[in-house]
Amino acid sequence: MTAIVEPNVSMDALVRRSLRYGLIPPVVPEFPDITVGGGFAGTAAESSSFKYGFLENTVNWIEIILADGSVTLASRDFKSDLYHGAAGTFGTLGVITLLEIQLVNAEAFVQLTYHPVNSMREVVAQVQKATEDHDNDFVDGILFKRDRGAVITGRFIKEPCPSLPVRSFTQARDEWYYLHVEQVLADTNTLKAEVVPIRDYLFRYDRGAFWAARYAFTYFAVPFTHFWRWALNSLMSTKILYHGLHENGMAQHNIIQDIVLPISRVEEFLEWIDENYAIYPLWLCPIRQSDEESFYPLMDGMMDEKKNERLSWEEKQPMPIRSAKPKDHEQDDLLQEQAIVPTHEKELLMSLGVWGPQLPDPDDFLAENRKLEHKVHELGGIKWLYAHCHYTQEEFWTIYNKQWYDELRAKYHATGLPSVYDKTRFDWDSERRAIQGSWLRWLFSFYWWIWPVPGIYGVLCVLMNSDYLAF
Repeated sequence: MTAIVEPNVSMDALVRRSLRYGLIPPVVPEFPDITVGGGFAGTAAESSSFKYGFLENTVNWIEIILADGSVTLASRDFKSDLYHGAAGTFGTLGVITLLEIQLVNAEAFVQLTYHPVNSMREVVAQVQKATEDHDNDFVDGILFKRDRGAVITGRFIKEPCPSLPVRSFTQARDEWYYLHVEQVLADTNTLKAEVVPIRDYLFRYDRGAFWAARYAFTYFAVPFTHFWRWALNSLMSTKILYHGLHENGMAQHNIIQDIVLPISRVEEFLEWIDENYAIYPLWLCPIRQSDEESFYPLMDGMMDEKKNERLSWEEKQPMPIRSAKPKDHEQDDLLQEQAIVPTHEKELLMSLGVWGPQLPDPDDFLAENRKLEHKVHELGGIKWLYAHCHYTQEEFWTIYNKQWYDELRAKYHATGLPSVYDKTRFDWDSERRAIQGSWLRWLFSFYWWIWPVPGIYGVLCVLMNSDYLAF
């Protein structure tokens, strides 16, 4: 089954509607207000990605308005270069107006099992083991310290088991999910299972934005207790928090990085993070590699493989539904057929969320982020470009597939649009030059960063925003 959606449809709206028919998208990003178009154009993965890959791998075709005003469809079989190029390139080839996304069978509940881990090596090994269990529908992990964490596996179930507790994570009275996991580890160091309603599971990290909202409590000197989390719940959704964070500019002073590495290099990276930053918690999400061409380079030199290499067919992989080749723009009824996705036996990838508290000195902020970027590149990984990007233009294009991307932009008349680098770079130097060039800007900047001015401004922006008023 599939759903045809406009790009601004949120994942929450799509999940609510598809669940009426016992279906959900194969990959549901963890925040309900992420849109289908945003997940496709900006890259998205979640705990089912060890089976299905990225969200873009579950989209059958797109309708896109090109820069010359023409409208076309693109799929794996029709203008496939445009279809693959539009994924993860932030709208720099055109404006997507429709997508067909695959749907898979779902149940009303997910049974979670918490697997305690006591070292970085163990968390990597446990994730690898969990992904090899074909009964698992979901796998992710949280590392709270270098020697304490959990790998969480999930399986669909129709009804709760009478012997297991049922937990929810979307109500004001509920504990934030990561705090609940931490409490589970504190209560027992053995396997523990529970049942969660499917929508609560899919958006379990929304309240508190994983754990980033905890830094707001620290900033405003508000006690981080269950009472205050309950009292401030209307401010604690990811959409509200991120709105305030971007309005007050404080996102420019935190380490906010999402990166992906071959799983064989993850332990080394975790050790490096511990030694250089000691940022915890860390989120770990395994992802199946795809054979499909992409703007993002494949890991460990895979990009150099011959294009015509014979593909292997793995019957144990999921079987997403693919539409037949789109014939023209007016086509309304697209035939659907089931096909096994061809895959190589490639190394599993691991996405890691590294989200740290504020760095007071802008120079430290820039230096620390660039140091992290260089380490990721050294280990054969890449970063997702919705996170802060501090590469120079030369560095950027030694990592990402410039020749292929430039040829696509020329072919589809997109050279007049901003490039991916233009849209994702963090131009700290220009901001600093503007401040130094005007005493008024310098004076404003000086007073702006006096505590708690930016924080209060962000809260006021949130309170006056229609999203909050409609909450």
